[in-house]
Order: sequence, then C-alpha cells, then structure tokens
Amino acid sequence: MGSGIDVVSGEELMRALAAKVAPKKIIFEGVGKTKNDLILAIKKGIKQINVESIEELLLINKTAKSLGKIANVGIRINPNIDAKSLKKISTGNKKDKFGIPTTDLNQVVIIAKKSKNINLKGISCHVGSQIFSLSVYEKVFKKIKETARFFINNNINIKNLNLGGGMGFDKTKNKKFQIKGFKKLVDKHFRNLPYEISFEPGRYIVAESGTLIAKIITTKKSGQSNFIILDAGMNIFLRPALYGAHHNIVSIIKRRASINYNVAGPICESSDIFGKNVFLPKQYTGDYVAIQDVGAYGSVMSSNYNSKELAAEILIYKNRFTIIRKRQKIKDLISKDIIPRWLGDFH
Repeated sequence: MGSGIDVVSGEELMRALAAKVAPKKIIFEGVGKTKNDLILAIKKGIKQINVESIEELLLINKTAKSLGKIANVGIRINPNIDAKSLKKISTGNKKDKFGIPTTDLNQVVIIAKKSKNINLKGISCHVGSQIFSLSVYEKVFKKIKETARFFINNNINIKNLNLGGGMGFDKTKNKKFQIKGFKKLVDKHFRNLPYEISFEPGRYIVAESGTLIAKIITTKKSGQSNFIILDAGMNIFLRPALYGAHHNIVSIIKRRASINYNVAGPICESSDIFGKNVFLPKQYTGDYVAIQDVGAYGSVMSSNYNSKELAAEILIYKNRFTIIRKRQKIKDLISKDIIPRWLGDFH
C-alpha cells in the first residue's frame, strides 16, 4: 500500500528487501547493529541508519569509507521521557539502553563535521509501546523539534524527522488511541516546517489482524480454579507470559452456561497462562477457543520451547483463505540437529 519499513536487524532488512520494499523507504534502527548489518544497509543505499551510540556513529563512518560510499544517518535521541507504559517496553527513559542522550549531542556534531562518509540528515525518537497519552507525544515532539534546531544551528541540515511509534492498541480495556488527536498534534508542531515526517505505526495497524485458534486438550479443577489446557502455549504466543498482556479469549462454540476459567497452555512453566478469570460457556475436551488481537508480535515471538512445533498460519481475506506457513513437523526440527561423530569417544 506504499508504506515503508522500519527494521531493527540485518535479517529484517533482508526480509524487507525480499518483500520488494524500495531501499529508499527503509529505516534501520536498533541498538545492536553488527558490522555486517551496516555493510548490507550501506551497500543497499537505504533511506537512513538511525545511530544509537557515539561508537556506532564512528563505526558507520569507518565502514562506509571502506566501501567507498556515503551513509545516510539519523540520530536516535534518548529524551528521558516516561512513556507511561510497561517497563519492559519502555525505550525512551535515561535508564533504557536505547538512543543517544541529548547531553552528548555536541560530541555528535563534532564527529559528524569531521567524518567524510556520513550524511547526518535525520532525528529519530521512540519512547515505548502501548502509549495512549497524547501528552507523552507532545513532550516527544517538542524534544525532536528542539534537537533538530540544535543541529541546524550547528550547520547540519536536518531533513527527516522520525516521530516514532508506540500507538496503543488495547481492545480488552476499551481503550482507543486518539488518532485524530494525534494528527492535530502533528499538525500543531510540524505542519509549516520543512521536514519529511515518518512514523512507526506497525502495532496499531496489524494488532487486530491476527487470531490464535487453539484446541482444548483437557479441562481440570485445581483448588477453586477451573482450568482449560490448550494445545497452544507461551511458545506460540508469548505476550501474556512475558508482559502480563491481556487478550480477549472467546469460545468458538456457543452454549448458555457460563463458567469462570483460567486458560492455560501445555508448557512446563507456571507463567504459561493466557488469561485468568475468563468467563466462557462450559468447555469440553476437543472444543476450540480464539485468542484475539495477536497480530502484533504473535508469530514473530514464537519458539520451539519444549520442542513444540510452530503453528500453521492461515491468511483469510473475505471468502478466500491460503495457508501461508505450514505447521512445523518435529522430524524437520530433529533433522537440523548435528551430532558429531567424535561424541562416540565418550562411550
């Protein structure tokens, strides 16, 4: 549909290129870019590499020089702003690992002016995920404008402003991100300024697009709690276990009776719980439930923990559907294991 891609690893960059995204529409962020990542990004001539440390800025210049090229870079600032979100998805506080502190910007200017193989043209800022407060964005926008002016006053021509993302999506608590209010805020701060603006609204776009369908292996009672054990666990959908994230769980089969369930997976971890105190019609072994709004970070955070196979993925559009990723088979996983012959020496 014309959007660009924000990547945070060399592997994601390769996926974006494979998906035919134009290099000039790709921005590379991430606090741990390797030299090989930078070589790929510079060779492909992507729109911008957002720098997260002084050391990385020097490495990019050195790498670009070795390739005989000039790398377009932006500075990701750490504005020390509380996103008022979960600590595990905070990215803009001074204690977080992301970005360059604004106190180091004088050093950035000195390096940028001395370096012949970097073109410093952008400012980036991202303070976290699941943000609903527009006042947080107001603080971020003011800090970005202030930083852009600082560089321009030091004769560095800033053209691109990446205003970050983190637009909240939380259907279960009836929260709704104020997208129109966000637009007014952007217009207020940037409408008459000569910058190209970009955003990272990935979660906001795709969260609602995914649903996890899981089969009930068994039901059980433990103390006063009624448990449903599903064939999908935290290996398939990690967010509830990792972040304590809440997702609606609904029954596929409609029945009248309503029971309070704890919905759990089969993984050998007490944290393998999708939801507690979930009211559902009476459930039986073999029934199916749907865990909603897993489009953001569902598939990409899945794993083979407990040697579990990854689930099949089905794309549905109107009355059409296609399997876009087949269910893994354990024999395929085992076939990847390499047992060296010299292990026989220990027998």
